[in-house]
Amino acid sequence: MTDTLKRIEGPPDTRGGTAPVPLGVLITGFAAMVTVTLGTLVTQLLYAYGGAGGMTPGCEAELTVTIGKEEQLVTGALGVCNVVRGFVSPTETALLWLGVILGLTAAVVGWAAFKRMPSRRMRNQCIAGAVVGIQAIAIAGVIFWFRSGDVFAFARNFLNFGLLQDSLSGFVRGARNTLQLALVGEMGGIIVGLLLAVLVISKHRVVRAPARVYINFFRGTPLIWQLSFFSFAFSLGFNMRLEAFALATFVFVLNTGAYAAEVFRAGIESIERGQMEAARSLGMSYLQAMRYAIVPQAVRRVIPPLMNEFVILIKDTALIVVLGLSAAQLDIYGFARQGAAASFNATFFTASALAYLAVTLPLIRLVNYVETRLRSGLTGRVG
Repeated sequence: MTDTLKRIEGPPDTRGGTAPVPLGVLITGFAAMVTVTLGTLVTQLLYAYGGAGGMTPGCEAELTVTIGKEEQLVTGALGVCNVVRGFVSPTETALLWLGVILGLTAAVVGWAAFKRMPSRRMRNQCIAGAVVGIQAIAIAGVIFWFRSGDVFAFARNFLNFGLLQDSLSGFVRGARNTLQLALVGEMGGIIVGLLLAVLVISKHRVVRAPARVYINFFRGTPLIWQLSFFSFAFSLGFNMRLEAFALATFVFVLNTGAYAAEVFRAGIESIERGQMEAARSLGMSYLQAMRYAIVPQAVRRVIPPLMNEFVILIKDTALIVVLGLSAAQLDIYGFARQGAAASFNATFFTASALAYLAVTLPLIRLVNYVETRLRSGLTGRVG
């Protein structure tokens, strides 16, 4: 019976026990972080939904701008003014100072008691509480610094979401164009990169040299320069009228191919040399061995870095603004830039940042998930 209970309880905890002091430091540090972050968020929500219905005088715009053919007064909207009022309220001030005091207490006590703790668990609790307390102090300091400026001017210039009420379709169209550019550029770049990687790892210098020159050129020059250069090359050098959207896609394929080639090269070279020798001993030619034995294994290893390249390419699509696209071809940044120029308000840039995050953050999480699965050896379910 005793042996059964021991097996249920599991192995003994060798990290040591805890004590009131390190546990108190840990709780105090997290209390400071919760007070500064969650307290600030709750305060803003309470003011946004419980504040006065009208706009506060400090949040009203001082100018009238032309949007389309109509003149509109730029004011705060959707509770933004009340949020700003909550941001500078006495309640927010009290929460910030309370967070600073708690964070300072956790930091001082944690670092002072750290060396005297007899167990690893106690030391870890002191360190964690002190670090979290310092982070809470840093966040409170940033908020205090931000509050010292004209937060109402910031709200009406960067958080005036009322201007975006008629722009949702434009942002959706921009997101579609952004994803289309990035997806076609990535898929084409993968094909180009795989071909280049096979050439780069060749034993013959005459085969390697052209591929290496291509890769070094496109990796060594800025993407914005490549877009501008090929735009002038097609129009002036070859007298060809190529649409800006098609030109951008072409350049993205060439640029991504150079980076994908290095990714594939590293993946192919990571395969054990004996794999190639075993394939050749079975009577396969070099190309057959690469096709059936080496490349399939390398592809699985390069999935995470290629997905990272896709995320980077999504952000790089903003550079097509130099080509002068039509309204129907604008990407997320291009539409935001057009809206900001028309309204003289930077809220469009804030919305574009949120749109990029909505697209890239899930992809980043997917990259991490796939990488974890591949590292664990469960490659059969991935791809």
